[in-house]
Amino acid sequence: MEVVYAFCRAMDDVVDRPDAAPAEAQRELERWRRELEACEQGFPTHPIAVAVGEIRREFSIPMEYFRKLITGVEMDLQRRRYGTFEELQLYCEHVASVVGLMSVRVFGCRHPEADRYATELGIALQLTNILRDLKSDAEQGRIYFPAEDLRRFGCLEEDLLGGRGSEKLRKLLEFHAQRAWDHFNKAREAFRSSGEGRRLLPAQIMAGVYARLLRRIQRSGYDVFSKKIRVSRAAQAWVAAQCLITLSS
Repeated sequence: MEVVYAFCRAMDDVVDRPDAAPAEAQRELERWRRELEACEQGFPTHPIAVAVGEIRREFSIPMEYFRKLITGVEMDLQRRRYGTFEELQLYCEHVASVVGLMSVRVFGCRHPEADRYATELGIALQLTNILRDLKSDAEQGRIYFPAEDLRRFGCLEEDLLGGRGSEKLRKLLEFHAQRAWDHFNKAREAFRSSGEGRRLLPAQIMAGVYARLLRRIQRSGYDVFSKKIRVSRAAQAWVAAQCLITLSS
């Protein structure tokens, strides 16, 4: 998991560095693609790529998952708007679900429903992130809320970019939150069907933390503009304890 995290962190850093020009970030992603090719041929040079080559063989992780993540973070370089939810869901699958698909293999899961769990949970987590980070993303000129949803609720991009609260905006954010809950629920169904409860414990803890975060956003009246809503470490520990108790009961 340390290797998976290190690879994901490295990809995020390529596109999130404030001092990096888009052209340079694109060249860096291409260098990482070449490192993955080198992994398959047996001679990577970057330490993270060397470790990726080792774990992908040990845990049967398809190299396509690592390439898919690169494509996902590349989307943040190439586009700042999404027309439909289908487009946004594709982004979520590339930057979040694919991390889950890597993880369930490290955890040793074998049931096909574990993959569905990883996919649905990844979408739920990323949708929650998008809601939480609405202000900071807007400040960078990024709007992840699909244009079709803005039209549905009569919202303008300026409402998101300016953080202007309104009943229309609140309904848009409420709709987005419910969409996240729908994917949390689909993930929960897959979890139950998989029979992989013990192996998926780390993912269940993360799901519990993010579900608590989403509830806090809702209880705030969707005020994601005045401050960044978080889940404290103490609350995270409580979620972990609840997951452990549920697993052992």
